[in-house]
Amino acid sequence: MRRSLRYCAMLIAAIACMTRPALAQQILRDAETEAFMADMSGQLVKAAGMEPKNVQVMVINDPEINAFVAGGQYVWVHSGLIAQADNVNQLQGVVAHELGHIEGGHVIRSGEGIKAATSVTLLSLVLGAAAIAAGGAEAGMGILGLGQQAAMSNFLAFSRAQESSADLAGARYLHTAGISGRGSLEFFKKLQNQEYRLAIPQDNSYGRTHPLSGERINVLREVYTVDPAWDRPPDPALEARFERIKAKLIGFVSEPNQTLAKYPESDQTIPAHYARAYAWHKSAYPEKALSEADALLATMPHDPYFLELKGQILLESGKPALAVAPLREAVKLTNQPLISVLLSHALIATEDEANFAEAEQVLRLAVQRDRENPFAWYQLGVVYERRGDIPRAALATAERYEMMAQYPMALRSADAAMQGLKPGTVDYLRAQDIAMVSRAAIEQQRKKR
Repeated sequence: MRRSLRYCAMLIAAIACMTRPALAQQILRDAETEAFMADMSGQLVKAAGMEPKNVQVMVINDPEINAFVAGGQYVWVHSGLIAQADNVNQLQGVVAHELGHIEGGHVIRSGEGIKAATSVTLLSLVLGAAAIAAGGAEAGMGILGLGQQAAMSNFLAFSRAQESSADLAGARYLHTAGISGRGSLEFFKKLQNQEYRLAIPQDNSYGRTHPLSGERINVLREVYTVDPAWDRPPDPALEARFERIKAKLIGFVSEPNQTLAKYPESDQTIPAHYARAYAWHKSAYPEKALSEADALLATMPHDPYFLELKGQILLESGKPALAVAPLREAVKLTNQPLISVLLSHALIATEDEANFAEAEQVLRLAVQRDRENPFAWYQLGVVYERRGDIPRAALATAERYEMMAQYPMALRSADAAMQGLKPGTVDYLRAQDIAMVSRAAIEQQRKKR
């Protein structure tokens, strides 16, 4: 009986975990990619009745073809999905679907599905235990098994309903935004081909969290093909940017030999130069990487992201002084916090005291616009420590540790900051807030043990 109860508890835990996507993967933060994602999804976000400034489409380093939402107004897209998408329209179709989950509150409402599933499981647990206690071991085990099957069936049906709802919501956003649903259907066909390769039966979606791709294609085809935007091609400017982003991402996440095979030297397009620049840089061939970056700049001398690439290669190959000029221009053109942090890194790495004031100014502006960057806080702490401002160095360290959920270190640093800051000032109150949040988190973790 103990073994049976433990098995049911494991089932309940498994059902709960199915609705909680793992966020442990590496988040890929890149200024150009984030700007593209915002522009690519902006009209869809408006069509969903949301504020574009409040919705973020972020990329996770994962080779699987997947995207998900996991609370808040964030859409998480796997790098593998971008690599496999053929055009920007396919990516828009995926994002429209995920926005449907946000509008439908499906992450929050997943709790209803778990509740329905676990209530059935717990009921079978009680009845099964009673039957076993009465001497009917086989009957009791049968009740437990039926309860587990019913629980999983309830949850899967709930999940499939949410997916179908998000499909139709995404179609509505594409229509409102005047974007063709052709890419959405094309991507579902990619998923269907994957199902064929995995030998998934195509006659019944029972036992799956998602409807079969064939079922979804049949429903959506009726919606998309009659839409006025069906034959409308993707925005050429967005498509060109997508090809850049895709090549850049492949160059960054793939093995260099794979990148160079996909984008050989004979390919002299902008995406190919971009991909090879990252491949050579990863392979520790800085001169070849710089040659590719210079080829890009020859086509567009003031493209901020090509300038950022050249600065990054120079900085990471041990030439920070040479990296400052291209990075400084890139910051001037974009005022982008991620590039600002790279510029400050180059300024600090020169070890020239004359550059530290600029590094501090750049970093302070960067963290005002994007506080969710641990490396920015680390560098700011370095700048403060170099000029002898130990309390603010401790505060920057506290910010970094709190962001990384290392609460004991955050508390220690916040307490150290308060020892040297003037009570009532903005910095003192911020240190106080971090200390309070960290203590509460530590206490909560202690209670869970």
